[in-house]
Amino acid sequence: MAKQEKELTVEERLKSLYDLQKTLSEVDRIKTERGELPLEVQDLEDEIEGLQTKISNFNDEIEQLNAVISNQNNSIDQSQNLIAKYEKDQDNVRNNREYDYLTKEIEFQQLSVESSQKKIDEASRKIDAIMEKIQVAKEQLNENTQALTEKKGELDTIIAETKQEEEKQREKAKKLENKINNADPRLLNAFKRIRKNARNGLGVVYVQRNACGGCFNRIPAQRQMEIKMRKKIIVCEYCGRILIDPAIAGVSESEAKNS
Repeated sequence: MAKQEKELTVEERLKSLYDLQKTLSEVDRIKTERGELPLEVQDLEDEIEGLQTKISNFNDEIEQLNAVISNQNNSIDQSQNLIAKYEKDQDNVRNNREYDYLTKEIEFQQLSVESSQKKIDEASRKIDAIMEKIQVAKEQLNENTQALTEKKGELDTIIAETKQEEEKQREKAKKLENKINNADPRLLNAFKRIRKNARNGLGVVYVQRNACGGCFNRIPAQRQMEIKMRKKIIVCEYCGRILIDPAIAGVSESEAKNS
């Protein structure tokens, strides 16, 4: 038969919550040591991905323009072959009408050659412009890749130095969460929600100088007395943080009044 979980008193729940708060704050401190490096690494990775996509798109454009040039060169070859044929046919015409017809066909094909050549020149200018953009993008890509390598190296060093301590604190936090969740799931969920919305990540605070240790709004004397009795969960009416008396946090009354 499974051993029944011991029911936690309100005081035990508050003490466990505060221990969880301290543990998670330590995880936050470790993460803070890494500073902005994780965000900088992510930003560089996003920029590199964007540059790679840009270069790939540029290459696709060049491929399309080269196809245009190839098609227009084929058109020029066809027109020049027709011009040569028509010029040869002019030597064997039977009358002026046939000669004029061939002359117009030659002129039409010459115009076609000029048009194709203009398209080739335009496509070539576009390719040159795109090549310059690719060069700029590649230089930026090289710079970002080098910067990413350096930033990742710094981050990996910091993570290696703090990984063991972070894992230790996370494991401790997990055990505390399970303990609280088994006794009062709603309390744990409320704590997580409060902590997530709190600017400094504090979901549980003790009374300091007769005020909330989170938002520093004054707490009425009767409310403070209820907090000291530890008979029910009490939250700050201003910021919503869970309130505990200093003793649960291991802080003396005098320390709480002077902190």
